[in-house]
Amino acid sequence: MKQGIHPAWHQTPVRCMTCGTTWTTGSTVESLAVEICSNCHPFYTGEQRIVDTEGRVDKFMKRLQQRDEIRSTLQRNTEERTPLDLPITELEIGVRYVSILEDNGIKLVGDVLDRLGDEDDENSILAIQGIGRKVVSDMKKTLRSRGYELTS
Repeated sequence: MKQGIHPAWHQTPVRCMTCGTTWTTGSTVESLAVEICSNCHPFYTGEQRIVDTEGRVDKFMKRLQQRDEIRSTLQRNTEERTPLDLPITELEIGVRYVSILEDNGIKLVGDVLDRLGDEDDENSILAIQGIGRKVVSDMKKTLRSRGYELTS
């Protein structure tokens, strides 16, 4: 073994910052501090408590509340519009398909319903480059789940 290249080895005290427990281990540093240990960790103690570091739970709860407020606002805005005036983004199809349909003059749910009313009109949607049976099927499924009646 080469001399002088290895760090000094110490009997190092380790202190838990949560419960204050200390124990000794070997290390190259002279003292260690850990945030949580087996004496206070909920997995080992069986106690189900939340260990909140820097208010993370509060931040999460605040974000959750903001999300719920945004959803309720969006829902109110959607309910205020007539069902046929909804944009086709409400049909939950991909952004690519929304763009293709909008480029071909289909911008509202009412436009889609007009085209899906009869089999010949459905073929006019299928004739659009980039729109296939899967997209049409997904649009129909979404429309039916929202209470629209389709003839085909």
